[in-house]
Amino acid sequence: MVEKGPFILGYLEALNRTINLALDQYPRVIAFRVDLRLSRLMGFPDDALSNRVISRFIESFKAKIEHNREKARELNKYAHDCRVRYVWARESSEGGRQHYHLLILLNRDAYYTVGRLQPQRPNMISRMQEAWASALKCEVEQVRGLVHIPSNAEYRVDRNVRSGNVDQLAELFHRASYLCKAATKRYGDGAHGFGCSRG
Repeated sequence: MVEKGPFILGYLEALNRTINLALDQYPRVIAFRVDLRLSRLMGFPDDALSNRVISRFIESFKAKIEHNREKARELNKYAHDCRVRYVWARESSEGGRQHYHLLILLNRDAYYTVGRLQPQRPNMISRMQEAWASALKCEVEQVRGLVHIPSNAEYRVDRNVRSGNVDQLAELFHRASYLCKAATKRYGDGAHGFGCSRG
């Protein structure tokens, strides 16, 4: 993604560290990109333009994943756990509209795919829509279309790549480095333009 650069070295290091932490914990990881947008057509909480909104999204999404894992363990005591790891970047478009780009990393033994957009069927997309609605303090119907999964968003990465298998780690890092570019980040407004999970 040299054409999107220049990049911020500290952000690239944080991205690399986050991916490595996921692979240290889980032998198989699914990583996917998602964009969270704000609509011009609806009112938002007063802090929607601060990073509190992305913090609320992450906390809500993590709670939904933990709830799902608890339900899975009720059915199968050996069901895999899943810690949510993430990297996010806050950007402004040319029109000044704020939005977030995220990379989410999960245990692939617990979740294999993001799923498809299907009403009334709980999956990763519906969990993200519910979490974004919670973050914006609105109804899920109001965020339809504001949670966007880009094309070719999923990457399956293994700690140890077996002979004959494709290692997607380099592709993942290349794609996610987009979050680390200096362009379109806002500076001087008192809010960070980049964040990631800790530990």
